[in-house]
Amino acid sequence: MFKLLRLFINKDSSPKISRRNNIAIFVDGPNILRKEFNIDLSKIRTYLNNQGSIKIAKVYLDQYATDKLMEAVVNLGFETVITVGDVDVAMAVDATDTVYNKEIDTIVFVSRDSDYLPSILVAKKHGKKTMVFLVEEGSAIALKNTVDQVVFINKLKNEFR
Repeated sequence: MFKLLRLFINKDSSPKISRRNNIAIFVDGPNILRKEFNIDLSKIRTYLNNQGSIKIAKVYLDQYATDKLMEAVVNLGFETVITVGDVDVAMAVDATDTVYNKEIDTIVFVSRDSDYLPSILVAKKHGKKTMVFLVEEGSAIALKNTVDQVVFINKLKNEFR
C-alpha cells in the first residue's frame, strides 16, 4: 500500500506519457490544386508526418472537380469534401470546429488566400499551433504574419525529390 501511495505523491517516479503532435490539415482544392502550381500533396503529407501524426486530412473541392482528381486525393489518404460554389466557408467552418477537438494540437491550412484568418485566430486563441503551406512568398501575407509556421511548397519540391 505504501508503494502505491508513493506513486501518487512522488510524481517523478510515475511513468511519463509522451504526447505526439496531432495534426489536422485542410486543403483549399480549387485555390491550390491547379496545373500551374503542380502541387504534390504526398510531399506535404510526408513533411507533416515528420512533424507529428495526421489525424484529420481533408481536401475541399467544388462541384466541378473531376472524378480523376477526387480519386487521386482519396488515394493519398485525404477525405474529399465536395461543396457547391466556393469552398472557403465549408473549410473555415470545419477548421474552426476542429479547434475544439482536444486531440488536435496543430491546425494546418494549404491555401493562397487569407480567407481563413478568422479560423486561425480562433485556433491560436485556444492554444493550437497553426501552420500554413503557401505556393509563393507573396501570397497570403496576412496568413504568413499570423500563423506559427509557414512552409513554402516550392521549397518542399526540392526537399523531397
